[in-house]
Amino acid sequence: MKTIHMSLIMLTLSISSLNSQLSAQTKNSKKQTMETNSVYYRNIKVKGLNIFYREAGPKEAPTILLLHGYPTSSHMFRNLIPILSKQYHVIAPDLPGFGYSDAPAHDQFEYTFDNLANTMQSFIDELGLKRFAIYVFDYGAPTGYRLALANPEKITGIISQNGNAYEEGLSTGWNPIQKYWQNPTQENRDALKEFVSKEATWYQYHEGVADPSLIAPESYTLDQHFLDRPGNIDIQLDLLLNYRTNVALYPKFQSYFREYKPKLLAVWGNKDPFFLPAGAEAYKRDDPNATVKFYNTGHFALETNVAEIGNDILNFLAELPK
Repeated sequence: MKTIHMSLIMLTLSISSLNSQLSAQTKNSKKQTMETNSVYYRNIKVKGLNIFYREAGPKEAPTILLLHGYPTSSHMFRNLIPILSKQYHVIAPDLPGFGYSDAPAHDQFEYTFDNLANTMQSFIDELGLKRFAIYVFDYGAPTGYRLALANPEKITGIISQNGNAYEEGLSTGWNPIQKYWQNPTQENRDALKEFVSKEATWYQYHEGVADPSLIAPESYTLDQHFLDRPGNIDIQLDLLLNYRTNVALYPKFQSYFREYKPKLLAVWGNKDPFFLPAGAEAYKRDDPNATVKFYNTGHFALETNVAEIGNDILNFLAELPK
C-alpha cells in the first residue's frame, strides 16, 4: 500500500510539473506572439530633425520600408502593418512636414523631394538597414525611387501602390499644378491653396470608392489636422512646385527598372483621380519582373482593400531574395 501511495504522489507531482512547464511554454508563446504583433511608435534624430516611425515584426526577419504619400503619414499603414509584421520586419516613417515628424517652416527647411530622400537616406543609415524591400505610395514613390537609385544593392523588391513613374500615369487633375510648374507666379501658387483644404482631402479619400462606409473618418480627419498647422500650406505648395523634378527624373527611374529589373508589384486603385492605370501598366514596359494588380477603388486603396492587397504583398514578398 505504501508503495502504491508513493507512486500516486510521484505521479501527481510529475503531472503538476508537466502542467507548469506547459503553462510556462504557453505564456512564453503568447508573449512572443504579442511582441511580434505589437507596433512600436518610435522617434529618432536625423539631421537635426525628429523623425517619427512605426516599427513591428521580428528584427531578424526581412525588412520592408513603407513610404507614405500626400497628404497622409505612416498612419495610412495602420491596417497593413499587422498583416505584414507576422512574417516581416516593418518600418514606416513619417516624412518631414508630415504626421508626427518635425515640420520646420518652409524658410528653415528645403522642402524638395531631393531633400526628403536625403533625410530618408540618413534615416536608413541611422537604423543600419542593409537590405530591404520598399513600399511606395504617391509622394513616397519619387522619394523611394531616389533611394533605389542611390542604393541599388539594398533594394530586394518594390511594391508600388499608386506610386507613379510615368508621364502617362498623370491625370488631368495635375493640370493646375503643371500650370504652376510652367509659370510659378504668386497667382498660380495661390490658386493651389484649395488643394490643401478639407474638401480636397475628403475628395482624395472618397473619389472612385464604391462603398464610402469603408473609409475610416479618422484617416482624412487626422491628415487635415496636420495640414491645418500654421505654415503648412507653404510647405505643401513648395512640394507641389518641386514635384516637377520628379517628372524630370522619370527617365532615370525607368532606366533603373531596365538595368536592375527588380521584382516589382504594382497594386493600383483603378479609380485614382490623380494616377491613372496606364502608369501602373507602364512598369511592365521597362521591368520584365513587374506584376500589375488593379483593385476597384480610388487613391487610398488600403482604406478599402487592405486584406486583399496585404495577401498579394505577402505572396510577392515570399519570392524575394533575403
